[in-house]
Amino acid sequence: MKVKTLLFLLLFTGVYAQNQADADKLVEEGIVLHDKGDYEGAIKIYDNALSLDKDNLFALIEKSLTLNSIKKFDEVITISKHAIATHPNSGLQNIYVNYGNALDHLNKTEEALKIYEEGIRKFPDYYQLYFNKGICYANLNNSSEAISCFQRSLAINPKHPGSLNAIGILESNSNRIPAVLAFSRFLIVEPQTNRSKKNFENLKGLLMKGVTQTGEKAITINIDSSTLPDSTGVKKENDFSSTDLILSITASLDFDKKNIKKTEVENFIRKIEVICASLDEGKKENQGFYWNFLAPYFIEMKNKKLIEPFAYIAYVDAETDDVVKWHKKNQNKLDDFYEWSKNYKWGFK
Repeated sequence: MKVKTLLFLLLFTGVYAQNQADADKLVEEGIVLHDKGDYEGAIKIYDNALSLDKDNLFALIEKSLTLNSIKKFDEVITISKHAIATHPNSGLQNIYVNYGNALDHLNKTEEALKIYEEGIRKFPDYYQLYFNKGICYANLNNSSEAISCFQRSLAINPKHPGSLNAIGILESNSNRIPAVLAFSRFLIVEPQTNRSKKNFENLKGLLMKGVTQTGEKAITINIDSSTLPDSTGVKKENDFSSTDLILSITASLDFDKKNIKKTEVENFIRKIEVICASLDEGKKENQGFYWNFLAPYFIEMKNKKLIEPFAYIAYVDAETDDVVKWHKKNQNKLDDFYEWSKNYKWGFK
């Protein structure tokens, strides 16, 4: 009797394993269809996979993602609840992301926040949960909480362009230098996309913010009072007032006769070099996420003499003669830059 039971268990286990393997293979086919934009076709494939293995987590995750893409948010919620109930302790990171995203799209933002928080308690090192939580707070016009979430996401994954993009946008009005750093880093991790073109223009605008030529020999510099040093002398977190002031003065020199004939990239390099030098000088007496996490990357970039290749990476879509010529002649400098950036040791310094 025991032998028969053992044989049955072995047979059942073998059939289940085969069904799971076949289901996983179907899911891979569904992903190909999803990536081609054939969402309905992908869902049919995922359903076939679930007919073989009804609780297959791989299929549930991918189906919920595809349903999100076609705005079937109620179905996403149903699938997500099923996945959490059948797989309570593992592999649910993206289920929580898809679940919260569906709720947010249904304008159930407070419920979405609770789902992201539940996911973060289970998976505290998954950056996408923090990022999507930040999107929720941004939708609630709570910039402070949103920025904190994007910072946490970036600390976990320094290569995440979405977090860099969000920080750049949210910090642009109130704290220019962190926005400059975020957009600059974005152009390194996501070059030559529609977003990179937009963020390149954002970056150039920030570098010249408040500086206008009002006459042939007259330059006007408008300083935002919020960027000035605290009159009490008390240092705030993420205070870049000194660097901000230096940047404004440096930007005004673009109109000086010794710089006006330089290329746009050359003047860009000059401004970035001044920013990085100011960061290096102020690093010991300042604190905060941007000082401790982002600033050291740019300080090391300066010290390694890598600002020039960074500038030409930023300008790659400009396609002016000087940029095209530089790229053709300096592949080795680009390789050195990317090798350094890839191996850079991120952390709080």
